[in-house]
Amino acid sequence: MIQKSDRKRADLIVGIQWGDEGKGKIVDLLAQNYDIVVRYQGGHNAGHTIVVEGKTYALHLIPSGVLNPKAVNVIGNGVVISPEALIKEMKQFENLEGRLLISDSAHMILDHHILLDQAKEKLRGKKAIGTTGRGIGPAYSDKIARSGFKIGMLRDLDKLEADLREYLQQNEPIFKSLDINLDLDSLRGKLEEYARELNSYIINTTNYLWKALDDNKRVLLEGAQGTMLDIDHGTYPYVTSSSTISAGACIGTGLNPKDIGEVTGIVKAYATRVGNGPFPTEDFGDDGEKLREQGHEFGTTTGRPRRCGWFDAVAVKSASRLNGCDGLSIMKLDVLDGFEKIKVCVAYEVNGEEIDYIPSNLEDAKPIYREFDGWEKTEGARDFDQLPENAQNYLREIEKIVGTKISIVSTSPDRDDTIRV
Repeated sequence: MIQKSDRKRADLIVGIQWGDEGKGKIVDLLAQNYDIVVRYQGGHNAGHTIVVEGKTYALHLIPSGVLNPKAVNVIGNGVVISPEALIKEMKQFENLEGRLLISDSAHMILDHHILLDQAKEKLRGKKAIGTTGRGIGPAYSDKIARSGFKIGMLRDLDKLEADLREYLQQNEPIFKSLDINLDLDSLRGKLEEYARELNSYIINTTNYLWKALDDNKRVLLEGAQGTMLDIDHGTYPYVTSSSTISAGACIGTGLNPKDIGEVTGIVKAYATRVGNGPFPTEDFGDDGEKLREQGHEFGTTTGRPRRCGWFDAVAVKSASRLNGCDGLSIMKLDVLDGFEKIKVCVAYEVNGEEIDYIPSNLEDAKPIYREFDGWEKTEGARDFDQLPENAQNYLREIEKIVGTKISIVSTSPDRDDTIRV
């Protein structure tokens, strides 16, 4: 038995902005050095895009380590799983037996969750949060209300069907008031399909991860969305329904804080956001449109155009502290190629006062920018010295302002176009 002080710790990848930072590429890149890759929160509302040798993979639930044939991929208890979406995603890959494990304590997203999500979002009208409508919020709500359904319940279909029918009958007045019609006749058939396709992958993943660390296995944890969408620390109520920060990895896996090793924060060289809510550095002009076009900023999951703007160093500095980041990975630097001037938000103005922290109401914050000279081309660079001088200066200044070292720089979607700083 390895002593606690000697055993491996699980390293962690976390998004530092509003999601869509490019975590998938970095997890895929780093996964080559890990035995196990674990997804610890969120649902199929999040998407990771990975490009390997010109082929694009869009992942929503399966961890990004799936492209490493040697890695075991674990979906932790903190994830809410649409069995239908997961089965569809699994069909992209051959022979996942032994390479994919699903926590028996992860909660399921079922048809009624999706219908509730869409109906409630419609009722919010102008105050809509901008959810993906995929049932994530209602599934987490049921989990907290102690009326959810764990995926491990697929092992006993008779009990699961009986419990689910009882739940649906109890909530029938709510469904009727929202004009939701459920097809109960197809219920048993769907559950049987889910069980047939998934039961061989379902285990106690917490115990599996404890043993893996005790056996000195290398474990990498990956989250979905980003810090500014965290249910507690994000721009509430315009947030996701789970804890997206590094601390959420413990809850979503069953590991404890002492099990966590190096934390790497993922940020874009600019900023984007999907859905509604405050976004101080959003650019509504030509620059914002250019960022969207050059960055191909459309949601992996929804296809929605992302809101685009400049790098918010105030938010990144706060998020880096919140997550305990040991280093930052700067993604999509090449998207800034060709800009004459590039802005970075270094402070906010709130009610006439200049502040360098995130206020309680971010909607009141106006960005105070520092301007940098642009550059011609960084795309495809694989060494820091290959970057234009202005790009090097931009990165060094971000490092100083945020107070966290930059360890990786990405210069294209391709796995190999990556600089280790």
